[in-house]
Amino acid sequence: MIPSHLMQDRYWKGLLYIFLNHNKLQNYLKPDFVDFEELTVHTDALIKASKGWSPSETFMLSLALHLFNGHNKVDMSDADRLDDYNTEIALKALRLRYAE
Repeated sequence: MIPSHLMQDRYWKGLLYIFLNHNKLQNYLKPDFVDFEELTVHTDALIKASKGWSPSETFMLSLALHLFNGHNKVDMSDADRLDDYNTEIALKALRLRYAE
């Protein structure tokens, strides 16, 4: 269960929005990858798990990780590969992190 205060945290809410609304990433909201007790995102495990994913899936993961802590760099031109649904998820996540 996601602690409610994380949905208000500028670093968590963009990541959580992407994970909660992306079909593949929803499956990775578990302690091996996102540990809500320790308040930790296991970046290396997520990147390892993403091997073989499509470019758009990899972009969404990279964006979520970047919004969380800025360490994971994102090439925004890769967003060109997103369909309309995922583009809206990405834009909303960016607004959650930077504009609200």
